[in-house]
Formats: sequence, C-alpha cells, structure tokens
Amino acid sequence: MTARAGQGPATSRGPRNAAVPLPSARKGSAPRSGDDLRSALTAALERQTPPSSDFDFDDRPMPPDATLREAGVLAAFHETDGRLYLTKRAATMRHHPGQVALPGGKLDPGDADVVAAALREAQEEIGLDSAQLEILGTLPTHRTVTQFRITPVIGIVRGDFEPIAEPGEVAEVFALPFSHISDPGRYRLEGRMWRGEWRAYRVAPFGPYYLWGATARILHGLAERLRA
Repeated sequence: MTARAGQGPATSRGPRNAAVPLPSARKGSAPRSGDDLRSALTAALERQTPPSSDFDFDDRPMPPDATLREAGVLAAFHETDGRLYLTKRAATMRHHPGQVALPGGKLDPGDADVVAAALREAQEEIGLDSAQLEILGTLPTHRTVTQFRITPVIGIVRGDFEPIAEPGEVAEVFALPFSHISDPGRYRLEGRMWRGEWRAYRVAPFGPYYLWGATARILHGLAERLRA
C-alpha cells in the first residue's frame, strides 16, 4: 500500500517485471480454470467473518478509531492459474521500505470510493488497467497500527498481463501461486518489538519474499474463507 497523494496513471513505462515462475501446485490446491477460480473466490466472499486488525493478537484494547484514514488494496488473481500479483516497495521509500504489499493506497479526494482508490493505485503501481479486471467484491476491513482502515478488493485479471513497476516507488512486481496464498497452513505467527511494545503478526514467506503484517493478515483471512 502506498500512503501518498495520487499522481494519476503513470505515463512513463518503468522497468518490466514478469511474474516469478510458479512451482507445481499440490493436487487439488489450485483452480483448474478461470471458472473454478471465480467460483472459489465468489463463495469465499459470501462467507461472513468480522473485520481484522493488526491488534488481533495483542492482549490490550484497540485504540479509538476516530482518526482512521480510509484505504483500498487490490488482490488481483490471474484467471489462468490464480497467481496473485504483489509488489515489493522500493528501499528508498520513507514508509515501509522493501516490504511486500498488495497494490493500493489511501483514499484521495478524487476517488469515488475505496474500490476506485485500489484500482487507481494498481494502475499506477503495476500498470494494471481496470478494463482487464473483473471485480468480485470486497473483504471485511483491516485496521493497521498506522491508523489506516483498509478495504481489500478481490478481482480476477483477464487476458495477458505484463506488470510494469512504478518508477521510484515499486522495486519489483511479482506473483505468488494460488496454492500458497489459499492455504491457511502456510501462515504462522511471529513477533517483534515495535515502538517499545511486543507485537505479534502473521507471516507467510515464499522463497525470497517475506509476506507479513497487514498484507499477510488480509490474505490469511481470505485463505480461511476459501477453506471453509
């Protein structure tokens, strides 16, 4: 997620970053077709679960939400094999340098809603045209320790798509296999000291990519819905 003012769709073509080669998925763990993927995600979205937060695993009350900023992120799965597109933030970024994230960002004044914010940021960050997307719906919101209320938007990428990283902000665009994202067993709890307090959070590492924090918590929630 990029917490910054929107710059509009990128006009310069940044470095090209194709999705990582996907390992063979375990039998039955990956969608056999675009229709299977759509059915699985649609069923998951119909299941009812409460909102999540970065405070889910802490033994203290959640702070008041009067100052929360609205944001949207996009979980875009490709129709052919369910691979999910993610970004690695540039190491030079002031906030969350080098972290793995879903494309997305804060709600800007020109955005109609958080879904529009997620789509705008996805075009800026990875070059994904909304015309290639079938939006299926949204998951419950996720609240972060940095005072964002994130709405995850779920969609399917139709047709050929070659990611383009936003220059200066996105170091890499890559994809993780559906078999990893959709398996709740791939996620575990870890912890660290943050601003003088012990914080617990979800992680789901894959090769060189350390998927953790709010992104992992959101995707773990989706994985649990997919397996319900």
